[in-house]
Amino acid sequence: MMLSISEALNKAHHQLMEADERVIVMGEDIVGGAGLGKGEGLGGVFGVTSGLVDKFGANRVIDTPISETAFVGMGIGSAMTGLKPIVEVMFCDFMGVCFDQIFNQAAKVRLLSGGRISMPMVIRTTLGAGDSSGAMHSQALHGLLATVPGLKVACPSNPADAAGLLKTALEDNDPVILMEHKGLYSLEGEVADDLPLIPLGEGQVIREGCDITIVAVSRMVHVANQVADVLAQDGVEVEIIDPRTIMPLDMNLILKSVQKTGKLLVVDESFGFAEMVISRVSEEGFGALKAAPKKVIPLHTPIPYAPDLEQEWLPSKAQVVTAVKELVGE
Repeated sequence: MMLSISEALNKAHHQLMEADERVIVMGEDIVGGAGLGKGEGLGGVFGVTSGLVDKFGANRVIDTPISETAFVGMGIGSAMTGLKPIVEVMFCDFMGVCFDQIFNQAAKVRLLSGGRISMPMVIRTTLGAGDSSGAMHSQALHGLLATVPGLKVACPSNPADAAGLLKTALEDNDPVILMEHKGLYSLEGEVADDLPLIPLGEGQVIREGCDITIVAVSRMVHVANQVADVLAQDGVEVEIIDPRTIMPLDMNLILKSVQKTGKLLVVDESFGFAEMVISRVSEEGFGALKAAPKKVIPLHTPIPYAPDLEQEWLPSKAQVVTAVKELVGE
């Protein structure tokens, strides 16, 4: 069936909560409409949690105060005591408010307890620029979060992956950050009715090619695919790798592709992820490289609010085309 990313995530929430009464959901405005005369169950800003409170009740679908420190901490405590919380942080920018809970508590619980305490918690959050939301609502922090030992980080680019990664993440004993691009929620794709699980750490070849490898996640997967369509007209065959999870990272898949193409370009909307991929390929697959790897990432400045400046800040198709042509020698 065809579902958007928001619809697939909503369906996954319903399936998870139906299957296990230990699954709870919490976050700001996840019920939506309460006290506003608009009824409940609207599902928050992006509609992902629509209908959950009507079906499972306010004891399992918890609208929280505007305090990420408080409700992320509540999620950690509930996971430690046997529940399976899905915690929604509306924008990943707001993780700055509760970073102590995430990297000093959630990420370290299993280690500091000697493995006696598990942390089956998923933090769902959004990332991404492109809609003029400004510097505090548009960041892509997956590169930063992936550097924290104990955290797992996933960045789906399509509906099936979004739902499958959410279901897999909740079964993991470590905290998983599921980062959903807010510009992709309406993107539709084919999804199996049972929403099959997507293993963490298992990437996917989106497009096969022999001239160059592009590694991209989230919205940049679609930018890379558009570029590949353009370059194919000039006889350049691009291979696109979507890692899906960036921690753990499917280096075997990336290295296999680079061994075939000899060229690597990383296209990303964050800081840190491209550098991580290039560093590891240089260390583990240097002999396969026929040219120095390149990256196309944003300017290292806060994200501008003005639409024209924001578009200049974001990686563009033109930049990716230029980088590919430089690498393949055209």
